[in-house]
Amino acid sequence: NYLTDVWKLDVTHAAGILNIWGGICRILPLFFLFFVDALLGNFKMLVISSMSFSVGIGFISMSTPPVLASATGTCKEYEAQCIGHTQKVLFYTGLALVAVGMSGNLVSVRGLLEQQVEDSGKKDARKDVWRIIGFIFVVLTPVIGGIALPYIKPWSLRFGIPAICTGVAMLLFFTGWSNYEKPDPEGSPLTNVCRVFVASTSKISVSFPLDDKDLHNESGQEPRRFTHTRCLRCLEKAAIKLPNSGTGEQVNKSWQLCTVSEVEEAKIAVRMVPMWLTFIAIGIVSSITNTYFVEQANHLNRRIGKWNVPLPVFLLLFTEAKTIYSCLYTTCITGLKKYAPPTGIALAMILSVLCCITAAKIEKRRLNVIRKHDLLDKPDDDIPMSIYWLLFQFFLLAGVDSLSEKGIAAFYQDQAPDSMKEYLNYFSKAVSGLGFMLSVVTVYAVGKISEKGGRQNWFQPTLSRSRLDKYYWVLAVLSSVNFVAFVVVACCYRYKQPQQPDGEAAGAADGGGGGESAYLSCCCW
Repeated sequence: NYLTDVWKLDVTHAAGILNIWGGICRILPLFFLFFVDALLGNFKMLVISSMSFSVGIGFISMSTPPVLASATGTCKEYEAQCIGHTQKVLFYTGLALVAVGMSGNLVSVRGLLEQQVEDSGKKDARKDVWRIIGFIFVVLTPVIGGIALPYIKPWSLRFGIPAICTGVAMLLFFTGWSNYEKPDPEGSPLTNVCRVFVASTSKISVSFPLDDKDLHNESGQEPRRFTHTRCLRCLEKAAIKLPNSGTGEQVNKSWQLCTVSEVEEAKIAVRMVPMWLTFIAIGIVSSITNTYFVEQANHLNRRIGKWNVPLPVFLLLFTEAKTIYSCLYTTCITGLKKYAPPTGIALAMILSVLCCITAAKIEKRRLNVIRKHDLLDKPDDDIPMSIYWLLFQFFLLAGVDSLSEKGIAAFYQDQAPDSMKEYLNYFSKAVSGLGFMLSVVTVYAVGKISEKGGRQNWFQPTLSRSRLDKYYWVLAVLSSVNFVAFVVVACCYRYKQPQQPDGEAAGAADGGGGGESAYLSCCCW
């Protein structure tokens, strides 16, 4: 609303900015998790992200016209002509810093809390109080702000109050600096995957040994975590021992030689790539939640009796719907055991098709109401149509988000090796974030195609002149094709065998299966 109401950006431009920002917020956690495990640790990352978020929201507050009007020589009104170059630089810099802050908090808060709980017996109650207060402010400040801020009209205060609150929360967090446990980072499993690719590439001209026993395995004291599989044999060259390889711990951690188990971990990650690619379309559909859906709701009738319901309160219903879907997944789908994760993801994709179809139908109705009341060129006027018509598409989209999140998380819980589960989950979120960013390309491409033959572009400066209903139909077709692709990939994927009794597992191992790499498959993935 700030970009369309104050900056006077057209809907497509504003949605593009938010979707690129939302995509970055989903991609950065994957890289930050690597930094946490390999370099910084949870505490340092939380310090950096807290400072980044506080400074970022402060910059956004300073970018509003009244704050720096005297210093920049611009006007103080909330109008497009009052937005100068300085305000734009502050706004975009603030957005980037907020993205860094949100991503850093996402990967470090839970880990730091777990570390404090593990060492809670070492601290007295007085020190624990300060730690708890700091965490409470960090967590509750955004929630309270989201409910209260809609009643505040000036944008400088809407951004300024959260800036002050986050600054106070950060200071309270820093008051317990000496009381927090700060374990050193232990290294990232993502490094091992990179080592496999580097080592296998460096030996691309080396022939495979005649006996698999010549491949580099763990030392005799360590259990063999994975059974050697035959797919993706090109990566096995990372485990080929050369005459000058040597032995010892320094070799085990080098970039020239990897163990068979490390190679098998890398194979699992590669085999998941086709599955990851099907998540991009989910991200494209999810990107319309906080952009086009919100803009549709902006000028609809939000009254219940005499109470004009704030839009964020309406969006809380969306959050509650996600909770309902999460409970349904837990009670109804988890009983399918091995097939529960792909079933949940498939249902999410079906709901994405239904959501886009429903959104297209309701948008067509909204446009008919606009034409009937001659509001096509009055984008700031209220539309005599209840906002609660949008509940249908919001409810379906909540199912898309919730079921896909639960299904993807359960999929990695079942199929991924323990060391890589968290990374693979964040990687899927990053792929979804890529979908957010690709939605900008999708809108641009669809708009250009719609112009062919001298026709009007479906995306106009105002929502009333745009044809979002047709764009939603395009997304419905895209989601349908993606669903078919997912079914094919899910049927071909090598699913891990359920745990077997010791005797059966031993027998399976004799036949080349067993362990974490015993998979069912109809193809070579």
